[in-house]
Amino acid sequence: MRVNYQTNVTPRLRVLSEDQIEQIVYEAMDVLQQTGTRVYEEEALTLLRGAGCVIDGENLVHIPAWLIEASIQSAPSRVLLGGRDREKRIALEKNRIYFGTGSDCPFLTDPCTSERRRYTKEDIYRAAKITEALPQIDFHMSLGLTSDVPVGTYDRHQLLAMLRGTTKPLVITAIDREGLADQLEMACAVVGGVDEWRKLPLFAVYVEPTSPLDNSREAVEKLLFAAEKNIPLIYTPCPICGATGPATMAGNLVQGLAECLAGLVISQLKRKGAAVIIGGVMSILDMTTTVLSYGAPELPLLSAAMTNIAQYLGLPVFSTAGCSDAKTFDQQAAIESTLSIAFAALSGANLIHDVGYLESGLNGSYDMLVMSNEIISGVKRILCGVPVDAEHLALEAIRRVGPGGHYLMDEHTMKHFRNEFWVPELLDRSNWDTWQSRGGKTLKMRVHDKVLDLIEHYAPPPIPEKTERELEKIVARADEAHRAEEVTQP
Repeated sequence: MRVNYQTNVTPRLRVLSEDQIEQIVYEAMDVLQQTGTRVYEEEALTLLRGAGCVIDGENLVHIPAWLIEASIQSAPSRVLLGGRDREKRIALEKNRIYFGTGSDCPFLTDPCTSERRRYTKEDIYRAAKITEALPQIDFHMSLGLTSDVPVGTYDRHQLLAMLRGTTKPLVITAIDREGLADQLEMACAVVGGVDEWRKLPLFAVYVEPTSPLDNSREAVEKLLFAAEKNIPLIYTPCPICGATGPATMAGNLVQGLAECLAGLVISQLKRKGAAVIIGGVMSILDMTTTVLSYGAPELPLLSAAMTNIAQYLGLPVFSTAGCSDAKTFDQQAAIESTLSIAFAALSGANLIHDVGYLESGLNGSYDMLVMSNEIISGVKRILCGVPVDAEHLALEAIRRVGPGGHYLMDEHTMKHFRNEFWVPELLDRSNWDTWQSRGGKTLKMRVHDKVLDLIEHYAPPPIPEKTERELEKIVARADEAHRAEEVTQP
């Protein structure tokens, strides 16, 4: 009998020790209690004041540690989302990883002309149907920001395009509370009513506080509506090391966590048990370019550290990967995407977004998305680890083959190679002559060919006609209300 034998089922990554996590959590609580956070929404201020917070002046809120701890305890550690296809579900719980796109990039490199241009509603639909076709992309955000619809209602148009393109769970953005309300109505029409929504929400809404330590009226209004209506809320900041956050990694984590926890407290005061997902995009300000770097090694490092913290607190986490500072889909994009995907997956983050970002979050790239799908698949093979048991140790096969033999036709190989070996779709392992006979295409060419094929030939499952008409009616109503508001404004 062998004792004290430890098994690693899968590889893992841990950036912070428990003692370091505790110190960061305590310091974040100290920031909220001593320095405070500004809140610019009256209902939230009333809730905070009633819960025992001290408010200096009109809006500087000091949140006591006990209230933060109580809010952490009341927030769920597990959040479910389900797509238009109700069988496509994701469970945001400790060490369950899901990858998805990011949202609202203004630019796209046109897949047919290579022109860098603004996103259109058709582009938003194409991004969604590419997500639908990629097996490693688990949820969808818009990827682009449509420019050919009314500015005041673009969020409803984007949701409609996304729903047409994919049956997977969604993460949305909203202009304001009214935009979120309309999108909730659209989602309820798709899933079959409010009760079905409450059982399995179709989307989470992404809302940002403003670093450092500001909570705008618009953000908090959406937060309160989400808490009231059982909409899972992603309340995550984007503190930039050296600009809107401290230059040090630990300092940035303290401030970012404080900003997340402020939203968590407000949500729990509005409705105990409201689902909140923390995390965020944390990276550095490149001091030579003044760009928020999506490809810096500090981004996956900070993301993994925040995942450690969220897991310690028992909260789902919103993380970042599959993105790059590269201006086009090139070798730099591949390097930076691979590093961030590997770190995010190994850390056990839940909603891992921004897959497909180029140009530091300004260009939502179909090519980057398709390539990252392949990277995610390979990284997941690494995450399977190395099983060590009698069957996998293969002693009988080793004895059978013996010195000087080979395993090509051995029964052990026939039994295991299909599951043990990862087979790429786009990466090429052929020899030179075979590669040349197939056209000598680089990875960039093969990826782009797949993008064009998906755009041209892939058809996502359609929305039922009755539901489609109902969705269009909600969007048209919002457009009409927006036009009427513009007419009445001086």
